[in-house]
Amino acid sequence: MSIRWTYAFVDRPRALLDPAHAFWSAVTDTRLSEPRGEEGEFATLLVEGADACVKVQGVGTGAGGAHLDFSVEDVRTFVDSALRLGADTVAEHDGWAVLRSPAGQLFCAVPWHGESLRPPVVAGSRLDQVSLDIGPGSYDAEIAFWSALLPDWASLRGALPEFHVLKPPPGLPIRILLQRLGEERPASAHLDLACADIAATTARHERLGASVVSHGTHWTVMRDPAGGVYCLTGRDPETGGLPGRS
Repeated sequence: MSIRWTYAFVDRPRALLDPAHAFWSAVTDTRLSEPRGEEGEFATLLVEGADACVKVQGVGTGAGGAHLDFSVEDVRTFVDSALRLGADTVAEHDGWAVLRSPAGQLFCAVPWHGESLRPPVVAGSRLDQVSLDIGPGSYDAEIAFWSALLPDWASLRGALPEFHVLKPPPGLPIRILLQRLGEERPASAHLDLACADIAATTARHERLGASVVSHGTHWTVMRDPAGGVYCLTGRDPETGGLPGRS
């Protein structure tokens, strides 16, 4: 089943959607669509001259996180494939479905509407990756699930032993990073931005209202104005790879 487009979802508490909308629109140099959904909980970050690949969703509990939508030509076939590989159905809607991976990470199957043009790099950075944060007991099985579900994607060991990358075919805007946690806890996800200069991007995000949580080997953990955690990573914004790698 070929994936025709991917969306990264910024999931934030409904009560904090206004600061989430303002911050992520500014970060990605986009404008907000008209809200959708029964409670106005969905919005798309629209890009001038390109196709959107980031959406914001209001969620009811917790601080939120992230999830992926996979745009496909045949939603039913994709859902059936995911179920055979160990996913569960969470909800069936008219033409789209919410699924749960074997480790418990939510994702969606949605119809493809012809999206094809990836948004450009913005101020030296690009939101291009959803990191799935998985406990050690589920990590290997989760890699196997996603690698089998996305056979056209390159399944690669990461730069560190606790990372595994699923790199999409050229043109698709969002990659997947699987990160093995140091302790068992429910699966979750966060957003990653590829940054040519982490320090410069950090300063820009701080001006927009974010704050630094911690620093890693080649990344900085940030908290946005809606309380959600995300990472600025030292990767090439054009290719998504580490410096010197594709």
